[in-house]
Amino acid sequence: MDFNLLQKTARENGIDLFGVAEVGEERKNFYLLPEGLTLKLPWAVVMAARVSPTVLGTLKEGPNHLYFHHYRQLNFLLDRAALLIAAKIEAAGYLALPVAASQIIDWERQRGHVSHRQLAQKAGLGWRGRNNLLVTSQWGAQVRLVSILTNFPLKPGRPLNLDCGTCRRCMAVCPAGAIKEEAAAFDYLACYQKLKEFSKQKGIGQQICGLCVKACAK
Repeated sequence: MDFNLLQKTARENGIDLFGVAEVGEERKNFYLLPEGLTLKLPWAVVMAARVSPTVLGTLKEGPNHLYFHHYRQLNFLLDRAALLIAAKIEAAGYLALPVAASQIIDWERQRGHVSHRQLAQKAGLGWRGRNNLLVTSQWGAQVRLVSILTNFPLKPGRPLNLDCGTCRRCMAVCPAGAIKEEAAAFDYLACYQKLKEFSKQKGIGQQICGLCVKACAK
């Protein structure tokens, strides 16, 4: 088993981008994961699935029922693919810890167990955009991510030396005003408050938006 076989399995299960990151210093940002285990897992397999531009095109002032369902199904697809890849790695005698695509542990700081975006950056799948999302060369921010921590030896990718340049489309459409000139200045609290507001809409019930994702297309 090697990188190519894992990538082939991922592609066959709906994955559009596949990469590997060396965890390194990113481990210190892991949240509520057993350190005794994560110290044994120096690599991260990172995968992305494209968000439908057709579905995104239906968004006007916030999330709708079409986007809510599509968002959930993409997360299911990613989690299933991660489960299958992890099972192959474990069957080969290695450790593999799939981390859910969309499991927020701390909503106010929008933190999961790991930052899929930061691992994807290290894997060379894209860069951090002003909207605080991974921006890819292929589809902008219109992707969802999942990661698998493992000790299966894989060659890591390299971070891209790219950024958003003069593009500020996401800033113009953000209903919370959370997106700033610099990605590091992203207003997590403002974003969170708007997501809470959207989650109260009938038939949504989840803290999602999608407007900056729609705006960030290549």
